Parts: sequence; structure tokens; C-alpha cells
Amino acid sequence: MPTYNPPLRDMQFVLHEVLHAGDVFAELPPHADLDADTVNAVLEEGGKFASQVIFPLNISGDEQGCQLDKTTHEVKTPDGFKAAYEQFVQGGWPALSCDPAYGGQGLPIVLNQCFYEMLNSGNQSWTMYPGLTHGAYECLHAHGTAEQKATYLPRLTSGEWTGTMCLTEPHCGTDLGLLRTKAEPQADGTYRITGQKIFISAGEHNLVGNIIHLVLARLPDAPIGSKGISLFVVPKFLVNADGSLGARNGIHCGGLEHKMGIHGNATCQMVLDGAVGTLVGQPNKGLAAMFVMMNAARIGVGMQSLGLTEVAYQNALAYAKDRQQSRSLTGPKQRDQPADSILVHPDVRRMLLTAKAYAEGGRALSLYCALLIDRELKHPDAAVRAESAELVALLTPIVKAFITDNGWLATSACMQVFGGHGYIKEWGMEQYVRDARINMIYEGTNTIQSLDLLGRKVLGNNGATLKKFGKLVAVLVQEEGVNEKMAEFINPLAQLAEQITKFTTEIGFKGFQNADEVGAAAVDYLRVAGHLVFGYFWARMAQVALREVAAAAARGEAVDPFYTAKLQTARFYFAKLFPETATLMRTARTGSRVLMDTEAALA
Repeated sequence: MPTYNPPLRDMQFVLHEVLHAGDVFAELPPHADLDADTVNAVLEEGGKFASQVIFPLNISGDEQGCQLDKTTHEVKTPDGFKAAYEQFVQGGWPALSCDPAYGGQGLPIVLNQCFYEMLNSGNQSWTMYPGLTHGAYECLHAHGTAEQKATYLPRLTSGEWTGTMCLTEPHCGTDLGLLRTKAEPQADGTYRITGQKIFISAGEHNLVGNIIHLVLARLPDAPIGSKGISLFVVPKFLVNADGSLGARNGIHCGGLEHKMGIHGNATCQMVLDGAVGTLVGQPNKGLAAMFVMMNAARIGVGMQSLGLTEVAYQNALAYAKDRQQSRSLTGPKQRDQPADSILVHPDVRRMLLTAKAYAEGGRALSLYCALLIDRELKHPDAAVRAESAELVALLTPIVKAFITDNGWLATSACMQVFGGHGYIKEWGMEQYVRDARINMIYEGTNTIQSLDLLGRKVLGNNGATLKKFGKLVAVLVQEEGVNEKMAEFINPLAQLAEQITKFTTEIGFKGFQNADEVGAAAVDYLRVAGHLVFGYFWARMAQVALREVAAAAARGEAVDPFYTAKLQTARFYFAKLFPETATLMRTARTGSRVLMDTEAALA
């Protein structure tokens, strides 16, 4: 059976020693008094919930799955899920980073991100129920009417109700301009919504009394395409003026998808038959409003794979230490045993260090983005808010695609560490691989994220935002460029930062002549950009670790093994993973012809 220990020490390292979160909080009036001890205490309690309450339900939830009663259209979640959710609500966890005006605790987003990483390590399927709710909360908080906010936000904040987003239809996923769901205006100002949605995570379940659906649909006079989409809030049960639940609304689960993974989460086919809804935001501007939820979800998906990478790594490492097979190539290491543990073998270490490097790099990037969001929302200076929002927009597709791609690689490697046992269900590793695979697909496939990064976020403003991130890299290079101990980290980072400017210009120039050139290069480009960002944070983490090692030596004290481990992992990352960028830039430069001039090959 697998185990899970929340990585609190590494979270504290990233928050307090690398990102200096306390200094950021001091600039934000609502968080100015938040200290490190409070942050650590919240994370410790959150880790207990993740490891002690929902982690034990992960395998059983996968085995049991969700069950649909086709007569009542009700969905029962796996045993223990409802009780765990009740404990989640009683602990006040749904309200952690929500607005105090609606019953929230008002703590920073970055704290919520740490908590959700641990929840995803504990049980991704379970975590998707409250995770999607938080996205619905954010969308309504940003775009809802005063009445909608008063009706829904307090109950979403408390966890009394949950939320979903209903976008995809059987004939349209990425191209939402094709959607057919209709919204007919009514005399009382509401709308009657009719259509079908698919792949709706947490669309129906027995955890709460009401589910709030955010639904994309078309008004009768809407323009064709994506410019004619409106957003509506559609509750499972209508809400009376006093806040009590009224009649059952015309939306129900028509079927559950039969999935490769995340079996404990109800992925629903939702049928809307004259369901009553109210308009969110402006008519025909629904996509803009929904993007608040979609972007939050994309970062959340990155956190899902980060959580899976961490828990898979922990279990693979424990197994490698315990499993004895063969002898070290350089001679026996455990002479009192019939064989050495497989940890002595170089390739086993490569697989483990790959997962460790991707987990710790992903954690640094994710928490940096969360701090940027806190600054975007709470900083008193409008210029700081705008610049933070711009950087978040650049980094969001990297968080979603790079971390989930890496999560797939890492969980697969960790399963491989187990050998044949990794393929056997009771060890838990094959579930992490199955669960991780969906994260590369939903909330915009990773190809869509790559096109978004290269086409919109980079070429769309002639690389201006990318240059702003490049300035952060340049500052670090200037600080440490003459430090010989940092050379193995700084030199490759500086080289890539210089190369990516020319690389981007080349692709942009070719793209102006033939748009397929952007499509052909985008996936490779995102991984190059991902390594630039990871490389920057790994260099910063190495910088802190080296300083702590030097300080311990100056005091005549033993070095904390944590910092030694951080440096060893940084060396592995730059030596074994970062060089992938050279191949990626070469393949990206081959252009679109080898892909598009293939009519005979694909006949």
C-alpha cells in the first residue's frame, strides 16, 4: 500500500527562503500581518487532512468509482467521500482564500495552492469536487451580479454547495464557437436553457445539497462563432428568495463517462431541458467571463500533476530503498544482504531524480505564480497589479502543460522503478499513471496551451512579456555570473536565455509567412520555455542552498542535509533534463513541411 508525507519542509523552503513570501505579504494590505509561523501552522494542518483523511480513500475510491441511478439521475460517490467532504467543510478549508465579505478567511492564494497540492497528492479524484467549486466562486466573484453574489458566494465559500463549469458538447471541445446549447429569455429576466454538455467533472454527486453550474449557451440573436456565447448560472435546485432550496431545476446527469482514471470523480453527461438560469456578465461575452474560471482551472490542473508527481516519487523512493535485486556494478554495497537495494543502480536513480526535480521545480513555479496572483488581486499599486497579471498570463500555459507533461513522465518513471510490481494494482503506482494522463488533456489540451503560449502570449505582443521574464533571469545571471560555485547552474541558464530570443524571432518570422509554422513549433517551444522557467527557479534554489551551506561552514556547524539534497537535485536537473532544450529547438526549426506535406503518408 502507498504512503504519503506532506512535503512541508520543501514548501517552507520555497515560500520563505526562495520567494520571500513574507515580504510580498507585507506589500499587500489584507495580508500585511501574516507571518511565517501562521503559514506553517495552516500548512501542517492541511497536510494532516490530505494524508490522514482523503489519502486512505484514494485506492478504494478508484476501485469503487461513482454510481449513477438512472431513474433518479442521482450519483453516489465512493464510500467515505461524503464523510471526508463534511470534515473538509467543518474544518473551514473551502473558505481558506475566499473573500471575508462572503464568509471567507481571506488568506493568500499561495497558501491555498500549497494546500491543494497536498490534496491532489492525497486523492485527485476527491479534490476535484472542491477544486472546481473554487473556480466557480472566482468566476461569480469577478462577474456575478450583486444578487448572484449574495445568493451563491456565501454557500460556495462555506462548501455548503459546490460548483462546476459546463462548456464541452459532444461535437465541440476546443472550438466552443460551435456550441449549440440555447438560452431563451423569459419575461421575469431568467432564461430557459436547453442542450447537452459532456465531460463535466463533479457534475452530479451526493456530497452537498445543491450544485451550481456555470453554463455556456447562445441567445436567440447571438452572432455565430465564439463572439456569440453567453454565460449563465444554473443551479441544480432553484433557490428561493430566503436562500432555501426550491424546485428541482431542469438539469440532470444523463450518464457517467467510463474513464481510464480519476474514477472517484463523477465525469458527467449533463442534459439541460429548459433549465432556469440567470445571465452572468454581458450578453455574448460569456467566454471572457468564463476564462476567469478556466485560467484558475488550468493552474489547478498543473497542481494536480504536481501532487501526483510528489506522491509517486515518495513511494518509488521508499520502494527502491527496500527492494533488493542484484549487486552494484562497482561491487556489493550491502554485504550482509543477499543483494543490494535497487537504489544503487544508476538508472533507478535517474528515474527517481527525474521525478524529484520535476516535483520541486514545479512547486517553485506554481507558488511563484500564486504569489503573482496575490499581488494582482491585492497590491495597492495598479502598475504592480497589471504587471503581475501579465506574467501570470504568460506562465499559466506553462504551469498547465509543462507540469502535466512532466507529471506523466515522472509517474511513468516511478511506476518503472517498481518493475513488475508497478503494474500491479495494490501498489498504487498504476493509478497515479492513469490519473496523471487526463491532466494533459482537459482544460485545454497541452497542444492548445502551447499554441496559446507561442501564438498569443509571446508572438501576440512581439515577445514583450517574455522579455520581462527574461529580465528576471538577467538579474540573477548578473548577481551570480562570477560565482564559480554557481557556474554549473548559471551558465546553461544564461545560454538558453540568449538563445530563446533568436529562437522566438525565427519562429515568429516564419509564422508571419505561414501560420502552420507556429503550429508545428508550438509544442517544442513550450517545453523550451518551460525549461527556461524551471532553470531560473532551480538556479535560485541552488543559490539559496549554497548560501546556507557557506553560512553553516562559517559557523563551524554541520550542513543541513536538506540543502545538500537540493544542490544534488539541481545538478541532476541541469545535467540530465535541461539539455533537452537543444534537441527541442532543433526539431522546432525543422518547420511545418515535414508535418503538412504528408498526404501520402496519411492517406
